[in-house]
Amino acid sequence: MSTIAYVFIAFIACLHLYILVLEMFWWNTPKGQKAFKLTPEFTAQTTALAANQGLYNGFLAAGLFWSLLHPNPAFAKQIALFFLCCVAIAGVYGALTAAKKILYIQTVPAVLGISAVLLS
Repeated sequence: MSTIAYVFIAFIACLHLYILVLEMFWWNTPKGQKAFKLTPEFTAQTTALAANQGLYNGFLAAGLFWSLLHPNPAFAKQIALFFLCCVAIAGVYGALTAAKKILYIQTVPAVLGISAVLLS
């Protein structure tokens, strides 16, 4: 894969690690509430749901990091494409059901990453 593909994959993996931290550990903090524009009452009622979402974001990050570290370049490319597609689809779903900004935060970088991987 090209350097630009590696950069996109690493960026998206780090983004999903950050989302994991926001949803699993900072959900009930002012930082978490501000990031998602939620009230303390709502976050108190949805802590377990948010932690579950955070865990899934961690799985996406793990898969993307795996693609960066796998020694077989052909298989690493397949892993990257699979997890980038998962991120893109999750972003589309999130934009349709939660907040439109998710399309720009998740889907656009994932599609750019997919393009970079396919062009490398």
